[in-house]
Amino acid sequence: MNDKKILVIGSTGMLGKPVTIELFRAGFQLTLLARDPAKAKKIFPRANIIEADVLNKGSLFKAFQGQDEIYINLHTPQDARISDQLPEREGIDNIIDAARASGINRLVILSSLVKRYNRTRDYHWWVFDVKESAVQKIKNSGIPYTVFYASSFMETFDQMLLKNNKVMLAGKSHAKMWFIAGEDFGRQVAWSFSKLSDESREYSVQGLEPYNWDDAARIFIANYSRGKMGIMKAPLEMIAFLGRFSRKYQNAFMILKALNNYPEEFESQQTWDELGKPRIKLAAYAEKKGKKRISVRPT
Repeated sequence: MNDKKILVIGSTGMLGKPVTIELFRAGFQLTLLARDPAKAKKIFPRANIIEADVLNKGSLFKAFQGQDEIYINLHTPQDARISDQLPEREGIDNIIDAARASGINRLVILSSLVKRYNRTRDYHWWVFDVKESAVQKIKNSGIPYTVFYASSFMETFDQMLLKNNKVMLAGKSHAKMWFIAGEDFGRQVAWSFSKLSDESREYSVQGLEPYNWDDAARIFIANYSRGKMGIMKAPLEMIAFLGRFSRKYQNAFMILKALNNYPEEFESQQTWDELGKPRIKLAAYAEKKGKKRISVRPT
């Protein structure tokens, strides 16, 4: 067992779950911070779980006591407004204050590559401003840090885009992304906790193969199921129109526009050299998830 004590913030989400699993596998002594302990306990029944909320600074001081390092996986809610209290803004402020007071040795945060599309051409999205500010706050905290800038994750297909045997896409996908599985990323995170001491590091996180959304969806469908599946694509203009009436659709339009157009280049060789090369290709990921889906179908 690794004697390093790590507090995980955001362990139950789409990306937090595979990272937490890999940290457990690596033998770290984990504590999971959760707003809903019952939900976390259902996913990780043997875990040490403490109830706290990043938007409640007072609750963090107790959670941080006795911890060595912190892994942070936060996002801005889909229906959020800029005037709301946000986990990636006020929450990061609270985390840093509590970490300083508690003597935390390292802050590790998941960010994104696509946020670089912000302020290019005619594009500007306040959510990406929040993400960039979160990273800068971590880097300026005076605490050693690790920042992971991730490409798109394979989990997006089966956990977000797959609806009634249709993969839901929007707009024309001009750019390719180096899709990575959460499991591969989790192994890299675990290795970073083992490898790094007091130095600060930044890593790009990308998988083995680049695809645009259309090609990736076809590969996912071909390997996820032998049954009848397909792609349903909506015009991006329709999402923009719906955004006039719904913050959720307004924010969906902005992230889709960035994902469809950000010219992502491969830049993860250093990450692979230091933290391990990914193992999982999209076809293998889809096949594994498809088998799991079939195995739990009621008889």
